[in-house]
Amino acid sequence: MAKNLTHTAVLKDKVILITGGTGFLGQKLIQKLLDIGTPRKIIIFSRDEFKQHEMGQSLSDPKGKLRFFLGDVRDLARLERAFKGVDIVIHAAALKQVPALEYNPLEAIKTNILGTQNVIDAALNNNVKKVLLVSTDKAVNPVNLYGATKLCAERLLVAANAYRKNEKIAGFSVVRYGNVIGSRGSIVEILERQKDSGLVTLTDKRMTRFWITGEGAVELVLDALSLMKGGEIFIPKLKAMMLKDLLKTVAPNCKVKIIGIRPGEKIHETLLTSDEVRRTRDIKNHYLIEPEHDWWKTEHLKNFSYVPTDFSYTSDKVRHLKPEELKSMLTL
Repeated sequence: MAKNLTHTAVLKDKVILITGGTGFLGQKLIQKLLDIGTPRKIIIFSRDEFKQHEMGQSLSDPKGKLRFFLGDVRDLARLERAFKGVDIVIHAAALKQVPALEYNPLEAIKTNILGTQNVIDAALNNNVKKVLLVSTDKAVNPVNLYGATKLCAERLLVAANAYRKNEKIAGFSVVRYGNVIGSRGSIVEILERQKDSGLVTLTDKRMTRFWITGEGAVELVLDALSLMKGGEIFIPKLKAMMLKDLLKTVAPNCKVKIIGIRPGEKIHETLLTSDEVRRTRDIKNHYLIEPEHDWWKTEHLKNFSYVPTDFSYTSDKVRHLKPEELKSMLTL
């Protein structure tokens, strides 16, 4: 794939730190950054020493751009040290497993909310130019604790722009997207484990989900870094799928057992609330939610229209993937 010249320019000679950098998105993103080649240094910040070791062994880094920092976003002092000299922070660290977080709610709050505030404080204190939070559709009208903590994280990031010392610094923004194909704990991974038994499970026949590839998530992050002024929430234009269609694609010869919707689960997913629609612009490849703060300026977006007032962005309303499209995406 040809390099995006805008991404290449924005990343040129920058020191980039990724919290949760050993996760699925982090690994995809780091490989892309190495392929682009223009960043000066790429720092993987995470608490998983074994995954850091594995990444160090598997990634080709002939120019010595990679650095591996052990640390936890709960530890402000460690973040303060790690952020010295950093230009861009991509904040992907989070606890994400819904059932585990319902059982251990305070741990979710410590990492996803207080950890995010630590990232903000460390970035402000070190004059980091850009901070981008990786969020989720679960933050929209949340029905579980994970979604609620990510909603809080989004609000913290957007509000942090009021504390910028220099308005020329791009500040703090957010990307929000749906389920990533092949990520750890994804439905595809679960189905691959189940299908050997000849029986797969489905919670509800009506259920739909937004769908994005790892490459699509990386492109969204890089586009946001290129476009952000601080305060925006960037949302990709995604297709969706019926989960029953996914089962037919991944496990066509298996019997299906309906187990009922689980606590904290939705029938359909939403990427924009009805209130956010009023502040959402169509910026070609993505949607952009403008912040509701008096420091927000709109001149740079004057060529992009707002979406219709009756616009709805839910996984049952967008175009659904056809079986052949699903098969193609599963091979990426």
